[in-house]
Amino acid sequence: MPIPEFIVDIRKKIGHDLLWLPGVTGLVVDDAQRVLLVRRADDLRWTLVTGCLDPGEQPAAGIVREILEETGVTARAERVLAVDVTSQHTHPNGDETVFLDVGFVCAPTGGSARVNDDESVDVGWFPIAELPALPERHEKYVRRYLDGIETTWFAEA
Repeated sequence: MPIPEFIVDIRKKIGHDLLWLPGVTGLVVDDAQRVLLVRRADDLRWTLVTGCLDPGEQPAAGIVREILEETGVTARAERVLAVDVTSQHTHPNGDETVFLDVGFVCAPTGGSARVNDDESVDVGWFPIAELPALPERHEKYVRRYLDGIETTWFAEA
């Protein structure tokens, strides 16, 4: 997976030290209550669509871009689902990251689901009641959606 050039530039200065990054996650749900998932190339786990924002990029625009880049599906961000901080992660190359993540509920507007870049090995629509195992944070996003909670979730401590 290509590392964004702005991160490459920062890494030249700070090495593998912890880097705080802006991220986005998209819970894309179609009219048939199916969820768009990607199977990541790095760990083969099914996940919601995620990504890193470019410098100055608005979060809603960023998740729409990520959905298209990763899946070939065009989408519209409908509302903020959650604002969350991920746990610290050590990448295979030793880089340390933590993401401030904005999760969105999104609606597809066109395109067809397919592997559209090298970040995924599979892409597909899954009935919301039959989702494969997802990362815990993503499962929480799905539960909030299913519970009909429309207020934005955020941790207070």
